[in-house]
Amino acid sequence: MNPYHIFKYVPLSVLQMMARFVAWVIIKIPSLSIMRTVNINMALIADSLSDQRKQALTKDIIYHQCLTSIESVKSWAMPPEWSIKQIRDVHNKDILLEGLASPNGMLAIVPHLGTWEMMNAWLNQFGAPTIMYKPVKGDITNEFVLQGRSRLNATLVPTDGSGVKAIFKTLKQGGFSIILPDHVPDPSGGVVVPFFGVETLTSTLSSKLASKTKCALVGLSCIRRDDGRGFDIYCYKLDDPALYDRDAKTAAHALNLAMQHMIEDKCSHYMWGYRRFKHIPQLGNPYNADEKSLTDFIRTNQAKHPNKSRDN
Repeated sequence: MNPYHIFKYVPLSVLQMMARFVAWVIIKIPSLSIMRTVNINMALIADSLSDQRKQALTKDIIYHQCLTSIESVKSWAMPPEWSIKQIRDVHNKDILLEGLASPNGMLAIVPHLGTWEMMNAWLNQFGAPTIMYKPVKGDITNEFVLQGRSRLNATLVPTDGSGVKAIFKTLKQGGFSIILPDHVPDPSGGVVVPFFGVETLTSTLSSKLASKTKCALVGLSCIRRDDGRGFDIYCYKLDDPALYDRDAKTAAHALNLAMQHMIEDKCSHYMWGYRRFKHIPQLGNPYNADEKSLTDFIRTNQAKHPNKSRDN
């Protein structure tokens, strides 16, 4: 038996307690990689926040990311019905149903916001989506994740040209797919456009699919409830004409703005421990940059975007 299946027998409340303890330890060690990443991301997107507010936001981000990680593992270990029962409310569900009814298919835009793995089981109730899957590191871990996702109605396809063709075919047939569009792409698969006011390499896959198929675009997030009793799903109608523009930069920028709107309301639930800004033309990789270069870039960029700060 895969050792990860032990999580099937540990109550979610206990796992969440463990995650909070891990987060507490991480916060106490600012030299850890994840703390450095979050701090740099906060400096890039919200440098004008007070140090006190920035520290509080960073603490919340670490807590939510640790909780999301353990909740995702629990979701993979359990049958889909368990994950579905964790969903309490669905906000603006009519937007999702309208998108699913589109004859041109629907593309669910799912940033790294909240516990998206928990939402996958719920979303699979509405059909059999085609979803890209990239193997994770470690055979045992990959086997566990693959087993969890294979229990769903989804068709898993590789993250290459054949996978793109499969999604394109699904949309043309009126089906739907789910994409996390805020991954850092290979340079050949992206363009440089602003994300939270920072010019950075951005994927063009979602934009190209939308432009070619005219599919409906629906933003989705799965957010942990403040009362700790399950999760709420939020649906966003993404209908800006720029999202369908044939110009890759125009469409990718519009998509970044749409995701930014989704993230701003729940900023601490976004996975800011991810190195989203690895490719900044004027700076390079900020996570490897020396302090002076990073500070100079932030000062210059903030002067260009004086209203960039996010106090959420």
